[in-house]
Amino acid sequence: MKYDYSYFDKGIGKTIAFSKVELERDVKLIHSWMNESHVIPFWGLDGPFETFKQHLNKALNDPHQTLYLGCLDGKPISYWESYWVRDDMIADYYRFDAADQGVHLLLGERAYLGKGLALPFLRAMVRFQFQVSETHRVVAEPDIRNEKMIHIFKKCGFEPIKPIELPDKTGLLMICRRDCFERK
Repeated sequence: MKYDYSYFDKGIGKTIAFSKVELERDVKLIHSWMNESHVIPFWGLDGPFETFKQHLNKALNDPHQTLYLGCLDGKPISYWESYWVRDDMIADYYRFDAADQGVHLLLGERAYLGKGLALPFLRAMVRFQFQVSETHRVVAEPDIRNEKMIHIFKKCGFEPIKPIELPDKTGLLMICRRDCFERK
């Protein structure tokens, strides 16, 4: 698997890496994660394989986002969507800058839940997104019910802005500014 970004996290003593999703290679794995009980309430993409495969193919062909597998020492354990805010519906909810990026994520592998990995992975992804020199903010809009992820976003440097009504959920708009992230 080729990695687009790799980072050795001293805090966990492991390498976190992101590899672009490939439909045929990854669809079965990501579909299995979408059907995990801890994922279903927040993603709502559980269901038949062929339906999900069509969804994933459409997402892969959407130029405003890039999909990644998040790997821990080479093992895929998470799914990530990195997107350009200017071309996303979230742009309707705040005054965005042209280079603002957004992030969606899930930890799919049940064996890795509760191991303190969400924060190191999120930090690695935000660090990856900030490699674009023009990007000064990364946004997220976790489901307002997902208190664990909201806590992790805060620990990463995301500030809660306001609740927002999205087509599929009530989200909490959160923004991570480069200067705040770098201080943490």
